[in-house]
Amino acid sequence: MKKILAFLLAAVMMLSFAACGNSEPAEGENGGETEVSVGSALEIIEKVWAEVEEDKKFFAMGGDMENMVDGAPGTVTNVDFMTSTLLVPADAEILEAASLVHGMNLNSFTCGAFKVADAAAFAETMHEVIASNQWMCGFPDKMVIATFGSEYVLVSFGINDAINPFEEKLTAVYPEATIVYSEAIA
Repeated sequence: MKKILAFLLAAVMMLSFAACGNSEPAEGENGGETEVSVGSALEIIEKVWAEVEEDKKFFAMGGDMENMVDGAPGTVTNVDFMTSTLLVPADAEILEAASLVHGMNLNSFTCGAFKVADAAAFAETMHEVIASNQWMCGFPDKMVIATFGSEYVLVSFGINDAINPFEEKLTAVYPEATIVYSEAIA
């Protein structure tokens, strides 16, 4: 009887140790990637822009020439607009895009949100593009690049007075997003 009880106790302990040893880390722990609930690229910018205080907002436009929206973010479908305005490399595979830009000077504030196959790789590419860009008509102070899980990326750059309030609201609205870069543009 004692042998059977000892055997059962040992079996239960081994199963419990095996269960503990095989547990997967929770999303976001130990370098795991947190999936962020995002409905679309447009939704990301809309939610953040809606939270920016009125006295911190500026004359802005969204979308592209085919989808222009006054004072709010808009959908982007035009590849030429993505490359010329949002600085996206021509060979990038964009599944979905949205934008919000300063209505007078793109270097004061430009923001694009993108759905891509690999958010981490696209974030790195955009960091390199922005850091090496030859600026005209003003010089942006800062860039902010954030990833939302494995598919969505927000890329923004501009002057501190415009980009800092936007970044503050970005982290408040999407606390689970990963701010990959928040740095001065040299």
